[in-house]
Amino acid sequence: MRTTYMAKPGDVDRKWYVVDATDIPLGRLASAVANILRGKNKPTFTPNVDTGDHVIVINASKVALTGKKASRKIYYHHTNHPGGLKQRTAGDFRAKDPEKLIETSVKGMLPHTSLGHNIGLKLHVYAGDQHDNAAQKPEVLDITNLI
Repeated sequence: MRTTYMAKPGDVDRKWYVVDATDIPLGRLASAVANILRGKNKPTFTPNVDTGDHVIVINASKVALTGKKASRKIYYHHTNHPGGLKQRTAGDFRAKDPEKLIETSVKGMLPHTSLGHNIGLKLHVYAGDQHDNAAQKPEVLDITNLI
């Protein structure tokens, strides 16, 4: 009788990947990055264990917003004060805080649990092409194969 492999937290071998977001649609980038963060690209994927890798996203300010999303897609948040509902368009969000735009998109595709929070901590986003994680020797990942 065969048994299903269940990964344990000590068995996980983590890698570091660099993804260039230049001219890649936001949703496709976010779903591919979320799958790598969760570890769904590995044969040892276990849903209740963090088996994923670290992902560094560079050139976040050059991510593509297809169609009219730059002017019509609206992100909302509330300040928890009366009348504190704030909104901004995706184009404005990308112009002012591109790192937060990608983080919001990717973390929305992760589980909304404490495990999902820990998985989200392995995402590192930079607006330009320079990053602070050279010491980890990240591999360049061609995301066009995954989308």
